[in-house]
Amino acid sequence: MPAADREDDVIRLLTAGRDHEAALRGVALARTEGPDDHDGGDMDPLTQFEQLGPVLGGVIAGLRPADLDTATPCAEFTVRGVLEHMIRGATMFAAAYRGEAPPEPDVTDPIVGVQAALGDLATSIAAPGALDRTIQAPFGATDGESFARFVVLDGLVHGWDLATATGQPYDPPTDLVTAVTGFAKQALEGLRDGDTFKSAVEPTADATPIERLAAYSGRTIPGARR
Repeated sequence: MPAADREDDVIRLLTAGRDHEAALRGVALARTEGPDDHDGGDMDPLTQFEQLGPVLGGVIAGLRPADLDTATPCAEFTVRGVLEHMIRGATMFAAAYRGEAPPEPDVTDPIVGVQAALGDLATSIAAPGALDRTIQAPFGATDGESFARFVVLDGLVHGWDLATATGQPYDPPTDLVTAVTGFAKQALEGLRDGDTFKSAVEPTADATPIERLAAYSGRTIPGARR
């Protein structure tokens, strides 16, 4: 498929609100058409998952039903919206790693549901040979390792969204954030539509690594400027 047609496909996915699919198509474009110098370094995606799990799980464990209608830095999503978005994505991704059609996600209780969905996703990705699979995503085939790296990026930044919205501490390991930031710089630039991925924000000089990643993804950081 010509490059222009593939870029048009990304735009169609974004317009339809299918940001998971659009971002993953962007990963595919970055790997096939751009220099591979921001691929997340030497940290493999399973190690990234292991490092992400405790910090993301800690934020989710700190959520209460009263938090669900709280606004977050993620576009117009409330805490409930972020959780439902994560449940749907995790359900789709876990099924893709198993080569199955995804079931209907259960968003009845998003705090409980996101824990179950992320646990199922982690199990699917860690299964023997999973990263070697060719994942049949709705937009086409992509390699399992790239798919996993995007899932970590998605979860890491959404963890920051949830923590910031609810006043919780969020301090993921610096080497994890560094690896994910490198991957983000490869995957996101072609997907900044002003909605799903806004323009990068210039962080403050004293911003933490995770705040810098959040700013790069288009989140508004206190004291930062566009």
